[in-house]
Amino acid sequence: MKKLLLILICLGSFMQVHGQGCSDAGFCTMGAMSPGQVYTKKINFKLRALELNQYRGTTKLSPIINVTTLDFTFGITENTSFQVKFPYQWVKGNLGKTSGLGDISYSFTHNFKSTEKYHINATLGGKIPSGKSDLEGDDKLEFTSDGQPHDLPMYYQVSLGTWDIVAGASFISKKWMFATGIQIPVAHNNQNDFQYEQWNEYPDPNYLRSHHLASDLKRGTDVMVRAERAFHFSNLDIRLGVLPIFRVTKDEITENGERVKLDGTTGMALSGILGVAYHFNVYHTAKILLGHKFTDRDVNPDGLTRDDVASLAYVIRF
Repeated sequence: MKKLLLILICLGSFMQVHGQGCSDAGFCTMGAMSPGQVYTKKINFKLRALELNQYRGTTKLSPIINVTTLDFTFGITENTSFQVKFPYQWVKGNLGKTSGLGDISYSFTHNFKSTEKYHINATLGGKIPSGKSDLEGDDKLEFTSDGQPHDLPMYYQVSLGTWDIVAGASFISKKWMFATGIQIPVAHNNQNDFQYEQWNEYPDPNYLRSHHLASDLKRGTDVMVRAERAFHFSNLDIRLGVLPIFRVTKDEITENGERVKLDGTTGMALSGILGVAYHFNVYHTAKILLGHKFTDRDVNPDGLTRDDVASLAYVIRF
C-alpha cells in the first residue's frame, strides 16, 4: 500500500508539470517498440485488438497538435501479428490551421522466444506518406507578403512526405521492458517550400524565424531506445520510463538552389514517460500516457518536436 501511495504521489506531481513526449516520426508506438507492453506467460497473437487513441501535443512555438488514431492489430499465426494505424491530425497555431489524414504506419511483429520469465519480440514495418508536406494556410493571409496562401512550416504539416522502413525488437518481463528500433526514410516526396520572405507581414520576425526551413527536406535516420519499469496493482498498471531518440544522420534541405546538410540536426531527444493502464477485464483496457521532453536537438526542420503531450486510449480485444 505504501508503494502504491508513493507512486500515485509521483504520478500526480508529474501530471501537474508535464504531458507525454514521444517526438519521433512514428516508430516508438509500432509493434515491439510500443510502450506499456504487458508480460503474460503465454502470448496470444491471435487475439485481435482495436485501439482508439486521442493525442494532444504542444510544441516549442505556438502550434498545438491534436491527433485521433485508429490502431488495429490482428494475429496472423500463433507467433505473428500485423498492426496498422490510421491517424487524423489537426494543427492550429499563429500562422494558421491545417487538418488531414496523417502518414499510415504498418508493421509485422513476431515472438522469437518465450519463457516463464520473459518474451523477445521483433518488428518489421514501414510508413506510407499521406501527402507532400505542402499544405498552405488560407486563414492568416494578412501575414503573407502578397495576400496569397503559401506553404506552412513543418509543424503544421500532417504528413512528413517520406516512405520509411521501420525495424525493432523488445525484451519484456513482468517488471521491465526494454526496446530499440530504427526508422530509415527511403523515398522522399517532401515538397515543403516555407520561406520567411513569403510572410513579411507577420508582426514578430524573430518568432517567424524560429521555424526552421525545410525546403525539399530529406529527413535523417532515427534510432530509439525505450526502458520501462512496471508496477502492478490488481487491475492497475503504472509504468515509468525513459525514451531517448537519436537522429544519427543529418537532415538535408535545398538552400539557394543547392542541397545542404544541416548542422545541429543530429543528436539525442530525451523524454520521460509515465503510463497508467486500467484493465476492466481481459478484453477492455483504458490507458493514459504522459511524459515530457527533457532535451532536444538544436535544429528541427521536420517539426517533430513536442514539449508536452497527453494521450488517452481505449483498447478492445476480441
